[in-house]
Amino acid sequence: MDTISKLSIIIHQLSFMKKRHEQKLVILSIGLMMAFSIPISMLFNSEKEVFGYPMILIYLFAVWMISIIISFVIVKKYDE
Repeated sequence: MDTISKLSIIIHQLSFMKKRHEQKLVILSIGLMMAFSIPISMLFNSEKEVFGYPMILIYLFAVWMISIIISFVIVKKYDE
């Protein structure tokens, strides 16, 4: 199967996602845009370190990891 047909199958499957799951993913995206915005990210730009890593790196990777977990849970519920 070529890439274009795989992509069309994925788009077709996503078109049947329930509205509430789509809404949750949109809310997650908006929350991530706010969390990764410069003013919020700069709140964690300090001299403080956690296990030798700057606080801003801990914040960015923690938000990223949490967003992946939340996305996984939302998509997994859709798959049931």
